[in-house]
Amino acid sequence: MIYAENILVCIAIPLIVSLLFIRGEVRRYLSAFLLGMAMCLLSAYIDGYLDLVTGMGGNETSIYLSPVVEELMKLMPLLLYILLLEPGERMLTMLAVAIGAGFATYENCCYILTSGAEDLGYILIRGLAVGVMHIVSILALSIWFVIARRLKVFSFVSVAVGVSIAMIFHALYNLLVSEPGISTMIGFAMPVMTAFLLFLLYRRLTSVSDDTFGS
Repeated sequence: MIYAENILVCIAIPLIVSLLFIRGEVRRYLSAFLLGMAMCLLSAYIDGYLDLVTGMGGNETSIYLSPVVEELMKLMPLLLYILLLEPGERMLTMLAVAIGAGFATYENCCYILTSGAEDLGYILIRGLAVGVMHIVSILALSIWFVIARRLKVFSFVSVAVGVSIAMIFHALYNLLVSEPGISTMIGFAMPVMTAFLLFLLYRRLTSVSDDTFGS
């Protein structure tokens, strides 16, 4: 048993103190990173509650419920930034990456403390799989928001479509890695391959409109 709240406090305190001495984009990135960690803890609370009341079990919860809960929790701070601060396109994607990185980092820390870190190979795979998966799902969502803004179709419907795709991606990953075999290898490779494709799309967007994306 681990005390997840204590882990968050231990990690977050030095980062919060550092906010006093930094400014600009670095401060925004770190703030979003901290929000990502907080969303991870809240997601764990909700997942645990749903697991208890539904009686689905850990594996079924991770496939059917966790993707919905976790992607919604990652979406909330991103929407908050959009509605309150109206960030430019480059800033929007940067904040999305920070939220995903904070979420993934905190989740991996809790996993290591629960399961140990003796197997370096598996820990590396987890970092490249689960860690990257949390980043690419919300990064893809932010890029979708950028495209929707440019097409002037950013609305509740476009947000719902984007987060639904993120949930499907997350659920597919959890489903693939739920059983050993070739499906697990495909699942582990999926986040890294998606990250590469998103990088190409990101480059394409920046080349199409440098002035807009750089704001």
